[in-house]
Amino acid sequence: MQTIETKSLKVGQYVNTAHVDSAIRNYKQERWVHNSERIGKEDSLSAWWSVEELEEFIEHAKTHGADGVKFYFGAYDKEHAPLAEYADRQTLVMVATKQKENADGTTKNKDIYINTEKGTNIVAYNCGRLCPPFCGQGDDLDNDEIGITIVDKGDKGFVVI
Repeated sequence: MQTIETKSLKVGQYVNTAHVDSAIRNYKQERWVHNSERIGKEDSLSAWWSVEELEEFIEHAKTHGADGVKFYFGAYDKEHAPLAEYADRQTLVMVATKQKENADGTTKNKDIYINTEKGTNIVAYNCGRLCPPFCGQGDDLDNDEIGITIVDKGDKGFVVI
């Protein structure tokens, strides 16, 4: 009987509330305020999918040989936004990947493409619920969630996000 040893591909770790709060606060102060000013409206701060959707995507990815998922930062243009309110806002795109070893022994996570009736296509998932514009009740930002930050917009005042 032959035993095949598999190597774990894990790279992340569980983090605490302080870590998450710090990362979100830094993002808001260093990126979000500038993005929002540039596009002329509050940029998105998060994208949400149900656990059911995530499980379905992971299962679909695995059927095509995936051993990982890469999250790409992206932004919708007016032509490809699934909703008009999403135009110009940032999003996350999940792409199925397979780790490949290079000749020099290093590894790379390659995006997975499959052949379909319409031609070659990437195994990917997108179009989550963005906040903003859709945050909790109405279109206001959720101010009771983690990561509340006061952002100094210079001569344009302050904003609590």
